[in-house]
Amino acid sequence: MNGYKKQRGLKRYYKDLAIKNDFDQIDLDLDNPESWFDNWHLHFDWKGYGNNSFRSRRPHLDKLFRHFDILVEKTKDLKNQFQLYAILLDHDSYSDALFLHTPNPNNSQFPFQISDLQSTTTFTNRLLNDYLDNLTGYEKRYGQAGEAFCLIYKDNVGRPFL
Repeated sequence: MNGYKKQRGLKRYYKDLAIKNDFDQIDLDLDNPESWFDNWHLHFDWKGYGNNSFRSRRPHLDKLFRHFDILVEKTKDLKNQFQLYAILLDHDSYSDALFLHTPNPNNSQFPFQISDLQSTTTFTNRLLNDYLDNLTGYEKRYGQAGEAFCLIYKDNVGRPFL
C-alpha cells in the first residue's frame, strides 16, 4: 500500500466543470449602481487537481474562460467603471482566478495596475503557453512575482490595462 487514495467521483466532477455556470449561485448585483468590487475573484480549481497534469488543468481553464465570457455579457449594463481580468500562474492551477474590480470604499487602487508587464511569455510551462497561444480575443501580459504569471483581459471591456 503506497498511501495513495483514489479520488472518487472525478468523472462527474469534470463533467460538471464543462457544463455548470457558477454565476447561477452567485448574485453579483451588477445592475445596482451602489455595487462595488474590490478585486472580487473566483477560483475554478479549489482542490488543485490541475497541478497534477495539464490534462487535469485544461478543463479548469476552459471553465474560467467560459465564465470570463459570461461576465463580459453581465458587465455590459454595469454603471460603474470596472476592470475584468484573469490571472494565471505558471504552475499553480489552484491560484488561477477571474477578477472584477471597480472603484470602491476600501481605497484599493483603481484602475488596478501591475508594472513591468511584457507581451512575451515568462512561463516555463510549455503546455500552458500553447493553450494561451491558441486563446483568441484576449490580450495577454506576462510578469514575474515569485512565480511567472499572466494577466489576461479583453480590449474594449472595462478599463484597459496599459
